[in-house]
Amino acid sequence: MSRGKDKHKTVPVRHRSITAFLCLVALAFVYGAFSPVAWSQNKKSVKRGVVAAQSGAKARRVSRITPQIPGANRFQKNKVFLENADVLSADERVSTDYQVLKGNVQFRRGDMYMYCDSAYFYDDTNSLDAFGNVRMTQGDTLTVTAEVLHYYGEDEVAQLRYNVRMENRSMTLLTDSLDYEIQSNVGYYFNKGTIVDSENNELSSEFGRYELDTKNAEFSSNVHLINDKYEMLTNLLNYNTQTHIATITEETVVLSDSNTVYTSSGWYNTQTDETSLFDRSVVVTKDGTTLTGDTVYYNQVKGMGEARGNMLITDTTHNVMLDGDYGFCDENEQRSFATGRARAREFSEKDTLYLHGDTLRSFLDADSLHVLTASRFVRFYRKDMQGLCDSMAFNESDSILRMYHHAIVWSGSRQISGEEINVHFVDSTADVARLPNYGFMAEHVGEDTYYNQLKGKEMVAYFENEEVRRLDVNGNVEVLLFPQENDSTYNKVVNAESSYLKIDLKPKQEIDKITMWPEVTGKVTPLYLAKKSQLYLDSFNWYGSLRPVDPDDIFNVSDEMRELFAAPDPNARHRRSSK
Repeated sequence: MSRGKDKHKTVPVRHRSITAFLCLVALAFVYGAFSPVAWSQNKKSVKRGVVAAQSGAKARRVSRITPQIPGANRFQKNKVFLENADVLSADERVSTDYQVLKGNVQFRRGDMYMYCDSAYFYDDTNSLDAFGNVRMTQGDTLTVTAEVLHYYGEDEVAQLRYNVRMENRSMTLLTDSLDYEIQSNVGYYFNKGTIVDSENNELSSEFGRYELDTKNAEFSSNVHLINDKYEMLTNLLNYNTQTHIATITEETVVLSDSNTVYTSSGWYNTQTDETSLFDRSVVVTKDGTTLTGDTVYYNQVKGMGEARGNMLITDTTHNVMLDGDYGFCDENEQRSFATGRARAREFSEKDTLYLHGDTLRSFLDADSLHVLTASRFVRFYRKDMQGLCDSMAFNESDSILRMYHHAIVWSGSRQISGEEINVHFVDSTADVARLPNYGFMAEHVGEDTYYNQLKGKEMVAYFENEEVRRLDVNGNVEVLLFPQENDSTYNKVVNAESSYLKIDLKPKQEIDKITMWPEVTGKVTPLYLAKKSQLYLDSFNWYGSLRPVDPDDIFNVSDEMRELFAAPDPNARHRRSSK
């Protein structure tokens, strides 16, 4: 959809991923700065020009009008020649300082020609006042038209007024007040003006400056750039009509059909649709997601964007924030990723979940549903739950979060570990967690060496109100428990084995009932008779030193964690023996 001059609003659209990922959007921008120094120089030049014109009143008196000599050198410095006029007249009773010219009036200064219907010509100062159908031309590169022209020869300043139109190759400038310094080839307007170039970029402002040699245009006050893709509002703008590159140095808003951009520094190539933004620029996409970065690059033709340095994405629709050192987005393929201290923050629940991975990715599956992945060295923290794994994936098609390779989850004094942990969500709330290939649960009780332990071929946990209310273990069940006595002491250890087990829990995760079937074997051993090896099931390991302790700790990947992920799964031999 193209953007016209009256279209300024954006329409929110819902982003669907559980942990919003950067879909860098992309943008197109412009920049500018009207130069106060240059403007003051212009006013100074105009003042000198006025003085030059007024000096014509002091020229020597003449008794008759003498035409310009046809054979004279037309390239004399600062010399203006009268080339043609239908009528030449002078009235000594009015003034003897100028000639009155009417009908097809033509002047020449070097390779510049000036045309008008009538004029006052001050020969001594090479100045003139021209009226009606005023036109200035210089070769085939410059044409200026207006209703009135005041030219001050000593300062080489042309003041053009009313319906001014300057055409310089592919650029057109429209204004009512233009001062043109012929020597420097610089034009100024100061009563509103508009520049249009060959790329259909229309730039308007209260004040402006255009350099014909460099093609640089400077704009000031109420600057407005509009084309068929973007619209920009600012107070300072610099734009080159040859390269079609705009540069931003002041607070600027850029509007398009896909996003709104807030920036104070950057550049935008209106010809190639490439953009680079700096100084914590902010992009707000049409679905309400915001992107902030120290540097943002975007190519609209390719639909690709990058963000570098303290990148931050906020998705208020899904209550998710994503940040990192670098982010990439391909809109056409609808894929994106973030790296370098990449972190996702999810705050839909009462406590915020903090998630880190070396790389976070988002893409669409075969059914065009979103998939979010995190790898490697994944760690997460929430007040009531912490965990880690080597990689993680969430698929919108089945609403299952999958944790792979040495997956570990802690909650309170409990630790659940397995080669794979799958958690099913309903409306962002977990309802079932499954460990399909041998799981191990441990609960720290009593002294440091006492842990209730449970392992089995498959574990399934059922949640209610964000708490586990039932735990099923199917196949090769092994249990080791330290029952607490009435006086809160521990004096025995219980070992049991069976094929199936079910644990029912009360609120606050208190065990209500344990059921094992069909056959149960086991024994009870007093602690004072138990050997140390009897206090732990095979493959037990308490990973408390790897547990994230606060939101910032998710970035701390220790050597111990690296060694863990490099090691094989401790339950692998159990899977082989059960086949």
